[in-house]
Amino acid sequence: MRKILKVLAAALAVSAMAFSFGGCGNNTGSGGESSQPNNSSSNSNSSDDSTSGDKLKIGVVQFAAHPSLDNCYNGIVKGLEESEYAGKYTIDLQNGQESTEACDAAAKKMVAANYDMIFAIATPAAVSTYAAAKDNDIPVIFCAVSDPVEAGLTESFDAGFENCVGTSDVLELDKQVDLIKSMQPDVKRLGVLYTTTEANSISQLRKLKEICSGVGIDVVEQGVSGSADIPQAAADLASKVDAINNFTDNNVVSNLSVLLEKANEANVPVYGSEVEQVKNGCMASISIDYVELGRKTAQMGVEVMNGKKCSEMSVQKISEGTPVVNTEVMERFSIELPDSFSNAEKVTTND
Repeated sequence: MRKILKVLAAALAVSAMAFSFGGCGNNTGSGGESSQPNNSSSNSNSSDDSTSGDKLKIGVVQFAAHPSLDNCYNGIVKGLEESEYAGKYTIDLQNGQESTEACDAAAKKMVAANYDMIFAIATPAAVSTYAAAKDNDIPVIFCAVSDPVEAGLTESFDAGFENCVGTSDVLELDKQVDLIKSMQPDVKRLGVLYTTTEANSISQLRKLKEICSGVGIDVVEQGVSGSADIPQAAADLASKVDAINNFTDNNVVSNLSVLLEKANEANVPVYGSEVEQVKNGCMASISIDYVELGRKTAQMGVEVMNGKKCSEMSVQKISEGTPVVNTEVMERFSIELPDSFSNAEKVTTND
């Protein structure tokens, strides 16, 4: 926290000087430098070399490059730029490209370099980052972790660990099932493709089964261990079910086009977990706003920078999902929008 206090003191001193000179010079806004979310590995440096040593070093470990997680990153940057630390930090974004080993290496490098804070986007990245940082005082603020308790990142949603807390993208699966039944009243078998090593997918699958058992729907699960398994697994699953529900499973989301191709061949609609998936060809979703989730994550990080302890904070969530439908996909499957979802956001493929 000494560097954070130094940054704020320097900012106050600069503001006082600007005031005393009565605006004799030009004012130029300066934001924190950030990397593009689709880069596999990217470092960014301050545009002002004379003060770069005083800027906070913020790391971001992102598990994969796909629209949901990219939106999380964009939201984190937005949240930081809205804070008092705007222009007072640099960001080092490292994208693991779906590799836990790459996330491990990136997190260890950031810890060794004594970064001031590390944001970790998605469960595998968060697990890697917390493992690297748990024995020192570098705060880890995770984003888009559906079940941080299952992942071992906290003991409950009510409080974080000493140096770890963040946001959850836990799905409103009861509302998702209601959406599916409203659009397909005769659905009996709902398929789920998931990665067997993703803790959040296992947790969500368990919850989905509980919900579906109460409304007469059988959940047919198909586990995969990696991207190479998806084409055959998706084809097998689509042949057995009336519809497929997609979680926030990073492996599956990164290969969503493959799942959609196999499902379309079997004439089976796929329901997504957020708006980008619906725009990419899923039929509908109770959607999470991942930009807003990233923004909320950054706000939590700012609170920690200002002295609040992670252990005193609760895991935050987006309060309510928004129904989204793809009208082109609905037309292809001859499904009409139910009156109960007439307020849904309407999109077409790749808007």
